[in-house]
Amino acid sequence: MTQVLVLNSGSSSVKYRLLSIGSGDPGDGADPGRGGGRAGAGRAERLASGTVERIGEEGSPVADHAAALESVADELAAAGFGIDSPELTAIGHRVVHGGTDFTRPTLITDEVVAGIRNLIPLAPLHNPANLAGIEVARRLRPDLPQVAVFDTAFHATMPEAASTYAIDRETARRFGVRRYGFHGTSHAYVSREAAALTGRPEGNVIVLHLGNGASASAVSAGRCVDTSMGMTPLEGLVMGTRSGDIDPGAILHLRRAAGMSLAEVDGLLNRRSGMFGLCGDNDMREVGRRVSEGDPDAELALAVYCHRLRKYVGAYCAVLGTVDVIAFTGGVGENSALVRERALGGLEAFGIVLDPARNADGKGVISADGSRVTVAVVPTDEELEIARQTLDIISRTNRG
Repeated sequence: MTQVLVLNSGSSSVKYRLLSIGSGDPGDGADPGRGGGRAGAGRAERLASGTVERIGEEGSPVADHAAALESVADELAAAGFGIDSPELTAIGHRVVHGGTDFTRPTLITDEVVAGIRNLIPLAPLHNPANLAGIEVARRLRPDLPQVAVFDTAFHATMPEAASTYAIDRETARRFGVRRYGFHGTSHAYVSREAAALTGRPEGNVIVLHLGNGASASAVSAGRCVDTSMGMTPLEGLVMGTRSGDIDPGAILHLRRAAGMSLAEVDGLLNRRSGMFGLCGDNDMREVGRRVSEGDPDAELALAVYCHRLRKYVGAYCAVLGTVDVIAFTGGVGENSALVRERALGGLEAFGIVLDPARNADGKGVISADGSRVTVAVVPTDEELEIARQTLDIISRTNRG
């Protein structure tokens, strides 16, 4: 068994998980970051996990990311696992944006750190925090191989037709305006697990990652061919507080007619839209409760949310040609039978038939026996995926 520490450093928090992974678990020779590999290979055990919050906030005892990582080290030691333990083999870091420079998990070097820093304009809220965690972890364990696993990497296999915006090509090239996609580690993990349900690892999968942030992907033979999020996580599905798809002209209209500043438009679309903007709640459990009580605002919000989902399912059926599995994951995808029913109900012509009892149970396969397309609830495990990809890169580096 091999120990891997996974770190997810945000602007005001650090999440961590220490995993023990058996031999054969990473990739089995599959292309790392592409969703390949044998699902369930080897054994993985969670040894410790936790979150350090309120980094740098007023009154917080955690002044910065250095203090947060020291706190992580203390928590691990209290659980019997020191960050300086010789049994710790590697550290895997979640990094939100890899741009076009990093299209697969990458062993961290000084040059890689500089490259991630150069991508800050594409992810100004996330990459600096990710870098802070990397830099502190490298100081704490300079002897240990560390790997950056990028949210965008899984989507790097999209064809140009799917990743290109129809704007002036030179402007797009100069400023990096293209579709990158996000939630990549979740889509990689869930698409592989979903394909394994049918015994067809080369099959076609639609993944619906539904949480406060939400995204869809179309995956063929383990490779992403389209995804709903674009240059930023704002594009695509309706989310908890984000609008998802919106006519760019509406933004120009708000600038001209309402006199809104760019900061105000940014705040509107990212923090005061989506389910929250439509009905005042971004918790789908509360929305569902209000729907059951006949609340018209909650009903409209849910209808808009599920309508957008159905549009993307239909679009990805067209992109893939045939679909073997539709997988629901994330907090909403895994727990809301109402969303699953509203999103897929009435799609029998596409070969999609839910079993009401199985959908209500929400475990594993929820489609009817006669459904041509398997529909399943597949809990995501982004930390395990990061650990697998980390070990895969290290094993390839050692073999090289």
